[in-house]
Amino acid sequence: MKSKFFYKYKYLIAGLFIVFSFAACEEYSSIGLEVLPGGDLIEVRNRLIKDDISAFTHKEDSIRTDEASRSLLGSFNDSLFGTTTIDFATQFRLPSFPDFGEDNPQPDSIKLYLYYRIIYGDTITKQKLRVYELESSIDRDQNYTQDVDLKSLASDKLLGQIEFTPKVKLDSTSKDTFYQLISIPLDFSLAEKLFYADSTDLVSNDIFLEYFKGLYIESEQQTSQGGAILTLETLSSGNFAGSGVVLFFHNDSLKSETDSTKARVLLMPYVVTQYSARINRIVHDYTNAPFYANLDSETNEDSLIYVQATGGLKSKIFIGDLTSWKDSVNTAINKAELIFQIDTAASQVHRFPPPQQMLFTVIDSTGKDFLPVDYVFSPSFYGGSLQKDYTYHFNITQHLQQIIEGKAENLGFYLVPAYKNNQANRTVLKGSNSKTGIKLSISYSKYNK
Repeated sequence: MKSKFFYKYKYLIAGLFIVFSFAACEEYSSIGLEVLPGGDLIEVRNRLIKDDISAFTHKEDSIRTDEASRSLLGSFNDSLFGTTTIDFATQFRLPSFPDFGEDNPQPDSIKLYLYYRIIYGDTITKQKLRVYELESSIDRDQNYTQDVDLKSLASDKLLGQIEFTPKVKLDSTSKDTFYQLISIPLDFSLAEKLFYADSTDLVSNDIFLEYFKGLYIESEQQTSQGGAILTLETLSSGNFAGSGVVLFFHNDSLKSETDSTKARVLLMPYVVTQYSARINRIVHDYTNAPFYANLDSETNEDSLIYVQATGGLKSKIFIGDLTSWKDSVNTAINKAELIFQIDTAASQVHRFPPPQQMLFTVIDSTGKDFLPVDYVFSPSFYGGSLQKDYTYHFNITQHLQQIIEGKAENLGFYLVPAYKNNQANRTVLKGSNSKTGIKLSISYSKYNK
């Protein structure tokens, strides 16, 4: 008869024996027999699962793109991942009640300033942006996804456009990237609209946002290989004022310091703040991508799997061997670690850095995914960070134990980037049929009569 002592403390005992789990695949140890009641036996084993793992590339579900910590902009034609084009719409708020002076104030010009530091892509391909005024309001309290039709919310009148080449300038001391500026001159009609606004339209930001609803910035799609996605620095931080629209004006009361016959040029900013609605539209075209024929298919397994942020691609993972453990009621999982290996050559990791953090999520009976209990228990123990050897490790010990005990279903998993809406990173991973591809390493304790 099995000892009551064992049943009460079996998981504690199993955990104590993990330090002795140095045996190779399917090997076991009999250390610790003397501490168990007569007739009881615990075997500590290690198992490596590869053949029962399959992986497929799927399109990501539409993700939310409103009020991300950083917004994205640009177009990137990637030989491996197809074309990604990202547009941007935002509100601008009054930092204070405009005061243009009383001595013959006049508007001079108006510009849109967009700052960025991170470039995902190249710095040799020109980008083209077009700016339009929003005709329909965008709402900070509303949820927007990547397929929102921003162009339908804007006027047809072109306010400004620019063709530029992204650039990177590093601080030689800190190795940090300096803020880079995109300056777009806008049509004088907008300067007049803001300058001659009635005071009743300026009494509060809520009223002002009905008067001037914001701007829509459209990225022209790259038709040849190259381009980049820019990470915009829209919000103020420290001494950095953030992105915004600046109205330049003058009045006769203030003269130029260099020429007393001319008025000094003054400025009035309209800024993007944390309270401004900010939305990205993201369009992916995978027609010419190498995985396109098998995309969203689970019939033919590819040797490579593709994962991409910006609501792009995810990998669907199946671990079939887990179902055979359900009847193993006397098995306790000490550690279960899932390992993914980046194909550094295919990914071109030195040109296109992979995501720094990935998530391994569980699929439920409705098709939705959620983080496993291991993440809830301890995000750092759960893992998912990019390692120096270009691998991602996930500890799914507790979730695997739930499957074995029949407390959770084994309906598959997703591998997705942790930061989907504010980073453009992508990567190519080795599939399960690759020699160094996906593997599940399990250390477990098994009770025998």
